[in-house]
Amino acid sequence: MARSGGRLLIEALEEQGVERAFCVPGESYLEALDALKDSKIRLIVARQEGGAAMMAEAEGKMSGRPGICFVTRGPGATNASAGVHVARQDSTPMILFVGQVERAHLGREAFQEADMAAFFGPLAKWAATIPSADRIPEYVSRAFHVAMSGRPGPVVLALPEDMLVDPTEAAAPRRVEAPEQTPSVAQIEWVRRLLSISRRPTLIAGGSRWTPEAVRALRAISERWMLPVACSFRRQGLFDNQHPLYAGHLGLGLDGALRRRVEASDLVILLGGRFSEIPSQGYELLKVPSPDQRLIHIHPDPDELGRVYAPNLPICATPGGFLGALHDAEGPPSTPVWAAEAAQPHAAYEIWSALPETTPGPLTMEALMAHLRETAPNDAITTNGAGNYAAWLHRHWRWRRYGTQVAPTSGSMGYGLPAAIAAKLRHPKREALCFAGDGCWQMTMQELGTAAQEGAAVLALICDNGQYGTIRMHQERAHPGRQSGTALRNPDFAAIAQAYGVFGRRVERNEDLPEALAAARAATAEGRPAVLHLILDPEAISPGRRLEPAAEAAAEARPEGSAPDAEPESL
Repeated sequence: MARSGGRLLIEALEEQGVERAFCVPGESYLEALDALKDSKIRLIVARQEGGAAMMAEAEGKMSGRPGICFVTRGPGATNASAGVHVARQDSTPMILFVGQVERAHLGREAFQEADMAAFFGPLAKWAATIPSADRIPEYVSRAFHVAMSGRPGPVVLALPEDMLVDPTEAAAPRRVEAPEQTPSVAQIEWVRRLLSISRRPTLIAGGSRWTPEAVRALRAISERWMLPVACSFRRQGLFDNQHPLYAGHLGLGLDGALRRRVEASDLVILLGGRFSEIPSQGYELLKVPSPDQRLIHIHPDPDELGRVYAPNLPICATPGGFLGALHDAEGPPSTPVWAAEAAQPHAAYEIWSALPETTPGPLTMEALMAHLRETAPNDAITTNGAGNYAAWLHRHWRWRRYGTQVAPTSGSMGYGLPAAIAAKLRHPKREALCFAGDGCWQMTMQELGTAAQEGAAVLALICDNGQYGTIRMHQERAHPGRQSGTALRNPDFAAIAQAYGVFGRRVERNEDLPEALAAARAATAEGRPAVLHLILDPEAISPGRRLEPAAEAAAEARPEGSAPDAEPESL
């Protein structure tokens, strides 16, 4: 039956099982918008294309299938590139559909025209223009295959406005599934052999292509072999942080004991991740290209094997494919020689991640983390962007279940709120905690309007120390006493929240935290987003570090009376 290209496109997405699409509307793809009106796909309208793209990326991160985003040409596409970059560095499946000028006008720099393939080429796994309505099924099918297969990532498809209007009788493509790659029997035997001759092995889990089944298999393998497991940067949700074989995570501000553990290992198993700059501590933990340790690298993309590190045993497989094959093989021939000390890394992690006794200020991050650790359910989802505030979360939180951490390994500011919205829409019965610094929050705080409109009852915790804290910390190290461009004069975020019709409260003392959090949670239980504006001492720059000059600068940036002393009422 003939229908427009726009309607065929939405049919194709329905066939792929797409439940939500995130967008900022544009006249360049009106036919697709009209088709979405009658579809089963829920359309989430964001306030800025970067926020929409980050929501789609978070959806892809949680589901393992491409998050879908629609934006208009030119400015819309360039705004959305922020989310595309996150998807690229985080190896997340995502498809960005960009409205485009009519085909007859391409190449003339028509109104808002941009060369999508040239612009997105370095960021996307594949960027192309759909040339005709009849070829929509081919391009959509390929987009899903490319986005999910090997190392997942973003795909960008441009939609010429007239192409979406053209009639077509083409059929929607069948549902795409990413191939599960498994190792050979010989490779599994080599893994067993290298483990059997090892005296101090460490497994590092990271990357994407994980499933709940793979996470369970990782725990079973760890227990069978008494194998300590560390998680890569912002991938702590892959292994229960309270498990006695959990060794900690390889992120910013690395635990010295874990660093020494990896350096002294005689066998390192990299499972799923690339082991890029942050987890490798500037490519210093493992020598490039030939580490001192024996190295087994398991990754679903053959192009990643040997790209930086030359492994003794490269295995092209998904985490689940590898772990399933190893689980089906025989276990260790005898008790591993390292079994007696297998719990030592976790003991060191417990010491490193213990909350400090006190940091400066009447409201402290350790009080916040202590209260949340006591009251948050194990299935609560945490999100964050970039900034020193996130160090408190990554060091002192305990992730117990898979899928409870949604954070950008790309280090993108502004990610926390869009990701929390996507998380709450996907898991409406679970608590979604958004952590954001005052600088990070203001990158995307307009998406609070999206949360209010869509009923995404997130709980946002804004950590306000009146500065771009991470840059201020580096600045003080490199140029002591010479602050430049890092002070922030902030508005009353609680009042802004109320203006959106959601719960908002300002918190300045530790003793006020429990009641404020209880009130915020009562609001989210009613289906309303909630914001707590937390006023922090800028001297408490990060866990274990103080910055006295920062306190003076931030105090100057925050004028008296800039926020009411009285507790604002919720609307």
